[in-house]
Amino acid sequence: MAPAPLPDLSLSRSASDRQGARRGDAGLLERLWADEAVRVVRVHDGRTPVTRDGDGGPDGQPRLALVPPSHVPGGAPHGVRVLLGTDPDGTWYVAQEVADPSLDPGGGDDWADLRTLGAELDALEAGLLTQAVAVLRWHAVNPRCPRCGAPTSVEQAGWVRKCTADGSEHFPRTDPAVIMSVVDADDRLLLGHNDMWPAKRYSTLAGFVEPGESLESAVRREVLEEVGIEVGDVDYLGNQPWPFPASLMLGFRGTAVSTDVVTDDVEITDARWFSREELVAALRDGDVLLPPPVSIARRIIEHWYGGSLEDAGGVWR
Repeated sequence: MAPAPLPDLSLSRSASDRQGARRGDAGLLERLWADEAVRVVRVHDGRTPVTRDGDGGPDGQPRLALVPPSHVPGGAPHGVRVLLGTDPDGTWYVAQEVADPSLDPGGGDDWADLRTLGAELDALEAGLLTQAVAVLRWHAVNPRCPRCGAPTSVEQAGWVRKCTADGSEHFPRTDPAVIMSVVDADDRLLLGHNDMWPAKRYSTLAGFVEPGESLESAVRREVLEEVGIEVGDVDYLGNQPWPFPASLMLGFRGTAVSTDVVTDDVEITDARWFSREELVAALRDGDVLLPPPVSIARRIIEHWYGGSLEDAGGVWR
């Protein structure tokens, strides 16, 4: 029987209407920028200012420090702006690239990134920030036409870049990646370690989908390449955007038909099979650290385990 899907993945939540049909409205962003009822999500290098409910302490519930357009540094837009859409009450939201947060008069207790905030924000703000970070990262790395190298201008309320030389239009791209639990006949889970991660960090295997490749084939190929394990049945679990910089993580469970681990020593330098009891003991003793709750990797591991897991893993790096 196929496994139940993963519910309420942190960065898959959203409560806004992106208003895609309005992006071509002439002068829309300019009109919104003159409206003090509009709320702006300010982003600098993937970080945004936040406030916290309650007493304002570090353990309070975080909220985006949303401001009207007049509170953006200088009172006028100076970086890329992107239409994010409306909430159920009809409030409009715009993302604004902020060049120097130290000059930002809009306030906010501190600036934090999506990895830190994603699991703590409500559905509306998690969706707004995920969208803002993703599209502003795309703008940051695509200032020129991929065809001829000429500069591009921002069009369609921030959702298109148009070549100033040949007139071609270019749209934000998302890279599909598979991420999977690998479970053997004894219901053990395979977790791997990458040397780029902190010591003792273990996670599920993952990799990008290649051109002309199905998702199931990508799961089998990545597992075989990284740890030498053959996978048979592949079942879909869920998906989550991961804009670091532009991935869509597609979660699966793969059933192993072999168990002898041979790591590639390039991406994965160690991989271990865990029973539930062994994983709990390794977490308790500090021998294994898991990815944070905001990641689909953590949710896939807990999906196999059958409940939440506690560790001292801290924030993903």
